[in-house]
Amino acid sequence: MPWKEVNLMSLRSEFIYLASQEDVCMLSLCRRYDISTKTGYKWLHRYQSEGPEALMNLSRRPHSSPNQTPPEIEEAIVRLRQNHPAWGARKLRKRLETTKGGYWPSVSTITSILHRHGFINPSESLKHKAWQRFEASSSNDLWQMDFKGHFPIGTEPCHPLTILDDHSRFNLGLYACANQTRDTVQGHLSVVFRRYGLPVCIITDNGSPWGTLDCESYTGLNVWLMRLGVIVSHSRPRHPQTMGKDERFHRTLKAEAITGHRFQTLMDCQKHFDQWRTIYNLERPHEALGGNVPASRYQISQRTFPESLPAIEYESSDQIRKVQINGEIYFRNRVFKIGKAFRSFPVAIRPSKTDDIFDVFFMHYKISEIDLNDNTN
Repeated sequence: MPWKEVNLMSLRSEFIYLASQEDVCMLSLCRRYDISTKTGYKWLHRYQSEGPEALMNLSRRPHSSPNQTPPEIEEAIVRLRQNHPAWGARKLRKRLETTKGGYWPSVSTITSILHRHGFINPSESLKHKAWQRFEASSSNDLWQMDFKGHFPIGTEPCHPLTILDDHSRFNLGLYACANQTRDTVQGHLSVVFRRYGLPVCIITDNGSPWGTLDCESYTGLNVWLMRLGVIVSHSRPRHPQTMGKDERFHRTLKAEAITGHRFQTLMDCQKHFDQWRTIYNLERPHEALGGNVPASRYQISQRTFPESLPAIEYESSDQIRKVQINGEIYFRNRVFKIGKAFRSFPVAIRPSKTDDIFDVFFMHYKISEIDLNDNTN
């Protein structure tokens, strides 16, 4: 099957980055990108023999004396900064080294050039501080997902949905959404799962559609992810640093892809997001990754997305109850609240190690506990 015409060069570049990772299954990767293995190997070999210019037609510029920055070198720095106004000297230097090779001025020299051309506001520089964060040990161990604060497009709001791999900072999905409903999120997640596979765990905040207004622990979106075998975790209330990487990604998204841009429609905004996402994943050096790009560290998941949800099965020793429409089950002649997200689904009741206390499971997830000594139910 040929490459799709939409965003062709972006898909090609992303494919090459992922195909270059160790222990990648080429057959599986080509299927994810809807191409034949023959086409995949053709572009990989062309990239390996001719370099990035074989895919993106990147130009090479001559270099000169290190004692004084030649005009053409300074011009290249200024042009790249104009294309990426939020990039600092380190990112600019790393990107120029990666795409053009050869000698480039030091970070301090590039900073001086940026100052000289009026690109740096000293008061803004003081706001940026280093931050130590937890990092998942491998790709797809943990994804972070959230909506960035909405902004207006004409008469309607745009709610950017962002999905980020914790280990590599690779942006798996960036969508300009008209709302924040479960159907919208599930639809976009299905697209991401088909391309990149399933993660072990996804962490979200406690707002809609991740949490519920009536303080229940689970939502319909949670249940769908659980059926796929994806663990759902929630950040601590009023502690946005729990999802620090996605919060930081939102700042970058705002600075580089939203501020200063006027979009006429959501489709127009999505097209711009797609272009910027390619830059973020494949071109923009990331300081937390030693100046490398996120795609250089990301590997697709070997857990494929099932088009049909697996059957819900339990052990023969389990006591099975169907959750009623109001989120309740009947057990030992009493009613117990389980959660409306599980209505119409079967759950399993198993004895715990403590007398008169039973654990309630949905598939292999413990979702609740029944205490027969508690008379408040």
